[in-house]
Amino acid sequence: MVVKYKKGDRLIYPHHGACTVEQISKISAFDVKQEYLTIRVSHSDLLIKVPVNNAESVGLRDVINDEEVEEVYAVLRKKDARTPTNWSRRFKNHSEKMRSGDIYQVAEVVRNLTIRNREHRLSNAEKHMLINARQVLVSELTFALNIDLPATEARLTEVLA
Repeated sequence: MVVKYKKGDRLIYPHHGACTVEQISKISAFDVKQEYLTIRVSHSDLLIKVPVNNAESVGLRDVINDEEVEEVYAVLRKKDARTPTNWSRRFKNHSEKMRSGDIYQVAEVVRNLTIRNREHRLSNAEKHMLINARQVLVSELTFALNIDLPATEARLTEVLA
């Protein structure tokens, strides 16, 4: 089943977070003419072109709903999360969660690294991962809650407190 998109649709692209469909066009590539979505990442100037037929396989999905926002907040509030003490295992585990594109796993990374940052110093790689994970999470929550970026950041900080 091919899902039809339209200009202005708000979607989530794994690794980048919230995006908006800017254009739908037919493009010839490798002697095949197909429909492509041109999507803009909300928190940068990055434009991504995705063949409509591959949208689902690359992980493009709808923004979470209000009920799912509360489930994300529940993940963030959980304080007794277990993570490997070995840096390389922990980093690999968090990297896999980020690649999944699953909002709950991204929330786990934000929670785990935020807790770890309070208790220990994060490595530069983990600091970068925390910044990226927060950006992906905040971008989706901004769309889901239909509020501005500062308000979303404030809510996230409050939930993580």
